[in-house]
Amino acid sequence: MCPPRPSPLQNRVLPTGEIVAERARGLFTGNRGILPFTEGRLGTSRWKHQHWIICDLKHPKGRYHGPIPARAWTPLFFLDEAVGLAAGHRPCAYCRPDAYRRFKTAWAKVHGPMGHLEMDRQLHKSRVTRNRQQVRHMAESDDLPSGTFILLGGHPHLLLGDHARTFSPRGYGPSVARPKAMVEVLTPTPTVASLRAGFQPELHPSA
Repeated sequence: MCPPRPSPLQNRVLPTGEIVAERARGLFTGNRGILPFTEGRLGTSRWKHQHWIICDLKHPKGRYHGPIPARAWTPLFFLDEAVGLAAGHRPCAYCRPDAYRRFKTAWAKVHGPMGHLEMDRQLHKSRVTRNRQQVRHMAESDDLPSGTFILLGGHPHLLLGDHARTFSPRGYGPSVARPKAMVEVLTPTPTVASLRAGFQPELHPSA
């Protein structure tokens, strides 16, 4: 008889900003600092600094500190880059320099040129409140670019062209027609502007 599989850690990030326990890891990992766990569950902290980044699963130098490192950043996981953006992250300049340059170029078109420190300060104000609640806004669906996450019927959906794809932690489900109405937007306002300016996030194959 096989021993039971250990429960997954609470380290999977959703477009709603929640961090849940989920076995499927997705395409990317990310960094918010060292987040303490107790019996596989996070404490109250959801970040230790403002530099929330989206990283490759494999470190450029092959380093791996484990899922709960004592002196290195705690890996979080995203289904794809669009989910990471919705949760308030941006591409990592170190392990994903091409994606970072594309994001920075699109950002500069609408927000002006700036370094990553100022970019992260602006993002932080637009992604989360002090009590760890996701900042959301309302917008006309027709005005939103592909790659934006919205809520439909209380569930996250990814906008792609004329359609919206249902999100689940393991991949995207059926598509519905893009609504013709005001919608609740999960992706931070400055990131939506960068998507509109031409940044194209890397999506899960199910999209």
